[in-house]
Amino acid sequence: MAINKLSLAKMIDHTLLKAASTREDIVRLCDEGKRFGFASVVVNPTYVSLASRLMKGTGVKVCTVVGFPLGANTPEVKAYEAWNCLMNGAEELDMVMNIGALKSGNLDLVKRDIEGVVRVAKPRHVVTKVILETCYLSREEKVNACRVVLESGADFVKTSTGFGPQGVTLEDVKLLKDLVANKIGIKASGGIRTYYEALSMIEAGATRLGSSSGVQILAEASE
Repeated sequence: MAINKLSLAKMIDHTLLKAASTREDIVRLCDEGKRFGFASVVVNPTYVSLASRLMKGTGVKVCTVVGFPLGANTPEVKAYEAWNCLMNGAEELDMVMNIGALKSGNLDLVKRDIEGVVRVAKPRHVVTKVILETCYLSREEKVNACRVVLESGADFVKTSTGFGPQGVTLEDVKLLKDLVANKIGIKASGGIRTYYEALSMIEAGATRLGSSSGVQILAEASE
């Protein structure tokens, strides 16, 4: 499978979510976002306003995270966080589902949790991606999670936060592809650092990639 550099860039969410990220780090991230034409830059909520100002008019979206990285906030808190991020200029939301609720079999809570964010995002034409944190889930739990995401009206299912004990695997991407078919997007994230890894995820079914190594991936794509 061949994919040109420009097309690949448009599939990458260029990400910086480290706790110690500084203003200067975010400015650098946004500069790279503009220079390489990534799909989005992904920053923590505290930097959404800054990123929104820096990316205005570039065509590169500002994405942020909700309930990150544990997903253990209440639905009301996640909905408010989503709204606050949108008011500050976010154009895409990557929310962490309630992992503990899913593993407890409380699918109603998982659904209500996602729907609260989707209800804030949809009227504003903002994309919602739901992070499953697949490393914690059994196959049956992944099946249940994807069903709930589809029922909730979200736009993407996403594999990982990058903060769990394991990131994305090809097997998980292939499974998610089977489970959601072409109904919604699939974002692979967590440990994608090379062009080969990026290509492998796309071949497995990913329609978006999350990575803090986007510049390196594109450099390898040019070689």
